[in-house]
Amino acid sequence: MTSEATRALIVVDVQNDFVEGGSLGVTGGREVAARISAHLTAHAGEYAVVAASRDWHHAGDSNGGHFHAPGEDPDYVTTWPVHCVQGQPGSDYAPELDTAAVTHHVVKGMGMPAYSAFEGVTDAGERLADVLHAAGVTEVDVSGIATDYCVRATALDARKAGLAVRLLPGLHAGVAPESSQAALAELAGAGVEVTA
Repeated sequence: MTSEATRALIVVDVQNDFVEGGSLGVTGGREVAARISAHLTAHAGEYAVVAASRDWHHAGDSNGGHFHAPGEDPDYVTTWPVHCVQGQPGSDYAPELDTAAVTHHVVKGMGMPAYSAFEGVTDAGERLADVLHAAGVTEVDVSGIATDYCVRATALDARKAGLAVRLLPGLHAGVAPESSQAALAELAGAGVEVTA
């Protein structure tokens, strides 16, 4: 089996609420979505699995304290503005992301905080780690939003699952420069291949 046949791409949370104009919009999010689409156009055939994750929070509750309480401001550490509510436009993939090559759609955060794509399940109820293992994947490329939150958590969990991990340059966007740089340093320290 060639190395190409054992590689997967994980596209993390490229959703309307996480790109410009969304409730937690990240600067550069739409550009990253378009770049991921171009990467897929050129390289989809190199991946045994292409998994795309989405936050998929419940409407009308705090999702385990993930959404800020009514009358309180979010602290942007553990509590956040309402975002990516199931079935609402904010939870949809950003229009710049072409999902035609996606083999597995993963949803996470149903009623609870969840940052890593490995905390979610596919449409068939499978865990991402199980999907990758079943496909013989040993190496993953990670992309998406946001570098300093869900991309970070996904890459770290991929390493914990024993996978070789590469963060694709130019295919991720962070909330803030300082926290993004800290995340990149942490990822490199965990054995993730991080290039400029």
